[in-house]
Amino acid sequence: VQLQASGGGLVQAGGSLRLSCAASGGTLSGYGMGWFRQAPGKERDFVAAISRGGGVTRYADSVKGRFTISRDNAKNTVSLQMYSLKPDDTAVYFCAANRAGVPTRARDFDYWGQGTQVTVSS
Repeated sequence: VQLQASGGGLVQAGGSLRLSCAASGGTLSGYGMGWFRQAPGKERDFVAAISRGGGVTRYADSVKGRFTISRDNAKNTVSLQMYSLKPDDTAVYFCAANRAGVPTRARDFDYWGQGTQVTVSS
């Protein structure tokens, strides 16, 4: 499955963005999905994950209450709604697919899209 992330951009602190991840070459309903982010010079960090059916979600402590992951299996997409953005949220955001479960470690995901840049200005 090929993943394509979009929706990044430049936003002021306190603003919001909605990232989308579209899939081709496969059906996302068969995969747990996740979002990760990577800031310059830092490791790729877990942001959020959602189960195949959408009933289970997980979030990094740093984004709980501000970000919401969701999916629309009929449209083959996964989204990350981000509110109350902070400069520390600045990073390249990646979506990823996992064949089973709702993992939070990057190494447990099987497919990755290219990233989309999110920049939050202070």
